[in-house]
Amino acid sequence: MTEPTAYTPPKVWTWDKESGGRFASINRPIAGSTHEKELPVGRHPLQLYSLATPNGQKVTIMLEELLALGHKGAEYDAWLIKIGDGEQFGSGFVGVNPNSKIPALMDRSGAKPIRVFESGAILTYLAEKFGAFLPTEPAARAECLSWLFWQMGSAPYLGGGFGHFYQYAPTKIEYAIDRFAMEVKRQLDVLNRQLATNEYIAGGSYTIADIAIFPWYGGLVKGWQYGDSATFLSANEYKHVLRWAAQLLPRPAVKRGRMVNRVSGEPAMQLHERHEASDFETKTQDKMANPA
Repeated sequence: MTEPTAYTPPKVWTWDKESGGRFASINRPIAGSTHEKELPVGRHPLQLYSLATPNGQKVTIMLEELLALGHKGAEYDAWLIKIGDGEQFGSGFVGVNPNSKIPALMDRSGAKPIRVFESGAILTYLAEKFGAFLPTEPAARAECLSWLFWQMGSAPYLGGGFGHFYQYAPTKIEYAIDRFAMEVKRQLDVLNRQLATNEYIAGGSYTIADIAIFPWYGGLVKGWQYGDSATFLSANEYKHVLRWAAQLLPRPAVKRGRMVNRVSGEPAMQLHERHEASDFETKTQDKMANPA
């Protein structure tokens, strides 16, 4: 692997060129909107603006799990935000999330709409609102939230670090790939050791910790993320993580949640927008009528 030419940073960094790579057109060092665009609003109490990235999947899985438990107040409209087209910089989206990242949620069930952004905050908000998937006993609650925040702090190393330099960066940099591969393998080992003695991440119950971690690390060991990264990272070594991922994958709500706002992969698994539970049935009927 060829090392890039040595780079000497200037005394003061300035933004004078695109960063290159897949996301060059939307990366910028300033916040705020770039254009005026209001967000659509459906008829359900919860309005989700998202894309089926791992962070987006956390929230759609959570909502589908709540609906599966019978919480009718968790009905939602899921609107597609095409981040590759810069839709997260529209004025309406920035009004919901000033950080211009998906997912973003508006809860319109009360007298005054409530905005919630950051996937971990959304999971916690929904868990508390509906009294599900977050233990109330202090020690169990602390364990669950500790693992939730572990994921929130660790994912930038997986996605923004390893995933970026291994899969998306315009130049393969050995030092960067080695640095982040080492950290991701350490994280997988942390999970593997925890799951060696626990059925679920935070203990014996399925919680928002599992919902948060599964799209990232379950997807990684299952080979869904970053090309052939599962082989590169020897994901087969993490037997307990693989067991846990295989246990969660067949859950109907997980299957549905992974479909919502998806625009890549097998067409039959893509539900660009979700407004009714029957949208999934329509998708299944379309698949049966038009088999590959």
